[in-house]
Amino acid sequence: MRETSVVSIRDVASHAGVSMGTVSNVLNQPDLVSSATRARVLAAIDELGFVPNHAARQLRRGRSRTLGLVVLDVANPFFTDLAKGVEDTIGTAGMALIFCNSDGDQAREDAYLDLLKEQRVQGVLITPVDDASARLLRLRDRGIHVVLLDRRSRDPDLCSVSVDDRLGGELAVRHLLEAGHRRIAFVGGPVGLGQVRDRHAGAVQAMTDAGLDHDSLLWLDTSASTVSAGRDAAARLLGAPGENRATAVFCANDLLALGVLQGLTQQRVRVPEDIALVGYDDIDFAAAAAVPLTSVRQPRQRLGQTAAALLLGEVNEPAEHRHRQVVFEPELVVRESSRRPAGRTAG
Repeated sequence: MRETSVVSIRDVASHAGVSMGTVSNVLNQPDLVSSATRARVLAAIDELGFVPNHAARQLRRGRSRTLGLVVLDVANPFFTDLAKGVEDTIGTAGMALIFCNSDGDQAREDAYLDLLKEQRVQGVLITPVDDASARLLRLRDRGIHVVLLDRRSRDPDLCSVSVDDRLGGELAVRHLLEAGHRRIAFVGGPVGLGQVRDRHAGAVQAMTDAGLDHDSLLWLDTSASTVSAGRDAAARLLGAPGENRATAVFCANDLLALGVLQGLTQQRVRVPEDIALVGYDDIDFAAAAAVPLTSVRQPRQRLGQTAAALLLGEVNEPAEHRHRQVVFEPELVVRESSRRPAGRTAG
């Protein structure tokens, strides 16, 4: 029975009494076929349940209608929001998306890039573990367009869409300084991630601008940017002697900040009365936390939309395309986790 086998274009041609070339024209260039013949072929396709293999056809032409997206951590809502912006934009252009999670691991990222190359994707959007990765440059040299996402390109021949993370770090720590805090901790890692380094550099700059030694900012390095890593950082923070303990914490992302909040709450440390707290990204969970979280907001979906639009422009009109490095400015959203209680001063 035909249900147990794959219907081919040859089957459709035989059933309709036309050549395989005519069936191909109906599928790809219907204006070349008379209306009567086109109707007969379409009826045969419907009767036999034939499904055109567009992917195989595109691969035979040496390209596909597919793009790749590689992110650092699919468990982080920031990246799912970013991916939504990408998907919305490329979907209107009739493109498909292969979604990959590097989990911050260079070897895993390399493996995904090799896979995307084998799939002959037209372009790759990537939040890289290392934005100077030689594999990214090799992809570009093989004609696969590359756009960096959530990371500014150091190569003028690569487009990128990012947020000014140094400014974001400055905004967060300046806010804490203006609230009277002088002993501030930065929670973030791994240190190899450019976003973490830039946010820390901005925090240091705010301390320096306030006339404080950069050593006044304690860096609690973490092996990951997760809720669990944040809880561990809270335990380390509370292990410091009382007179040296930070009175405020700036975290490199909201997941870390939510973990710190959990760890402090479990030890009956009040936020913000005992320790103020600021996160980064302003994911939806930030406003919904037990103590609503002050956070540095990034335009998550807009980042994805802008990067996808740049990639589509490069794919569709490579000769006219001009590489751009788009940088958005972050915004501090102040909530209860960092508001100074009335009549109290920070140490």
